[in-house]
Amino acid sequence: MSIKVTWYGHSAMGLEIDHTKILVDPYFTGNPAASTSADKVAAEFILVTHGHFDHVGDAAAIAKRTEATVISNFEIAEWMDKQGVKKTHGQHIGGAHGWPFGELKLTPAMHGSGLPDGTNGGNPAGFLLTTKDGKKIYIVGDTGLFSDMKLIGQQGIDLAFVPIGDNYTMGPDDAYTAVELIMPKHVIPVHYNTWELIAQDAEKWAARVRKLGVQVHVMKPGESLII
Repeated sequence: MSIKVTWYGHSAMGLEIDHTKILVDPYFTGNPAASTSADKVAAEFILVTHGHFDHVGDAAAIAKRTEATVISNFEIAEWMDKQGVKKTHGQHIGGAHGWPFGELKLTPAMHGSGLPDGTNGGNPAGFLLTTKDGKKIYIVGDTGLFSDMKLIGQQGIDLAFVPIGDNYTMGPDDAYTAVELIMPKHVIPVHYNTWELIAQDAEKWAARVRKLGVQVHVMKPGESLII
């Protein structure tokens, strides 16, 4: 089973798994790095890692237009209900649930999660997605470095999305260490170059990481690849 990945800029990404369309942290409106707009993307499921505006983004508007199911922590799922989203599902860290595209588990993330209107957004999270044919995708989410990444990596990660922007998340050095702990087959850097504050040289970072034997894909906003 192949996995099609599209990076839309910042942490917004699309996954197509066994013909199921999934959006992650769909921040398009107001995103200077966005390669498209919220009214042009398709989705059956929307995953939201935490409550910050650059991750919740256009999730509610897209869900209402497409009738997609929003999956996040319980607090964000309830908040989405109040925004008029018809289909939501709340999980919590360590909890897994089966979906048409595979099993989805929430993983820890060291970050904040306040929602745009000041509402409590619960605990920030990452996602560990296991497809029906056993491939594992680890969406690290906005986070600092933590040693339990090694435990997640021991499950055998095929693809990881790792933030490298610094200031709000791991910077290049800690992101390199994160890859050492996870040791995925493939890694895609995210959450960088959206603003000057998180500007990074992704190619320089990639050159370092490739020495670990990991395949690094530095993508341009709007670019897709199949893994």
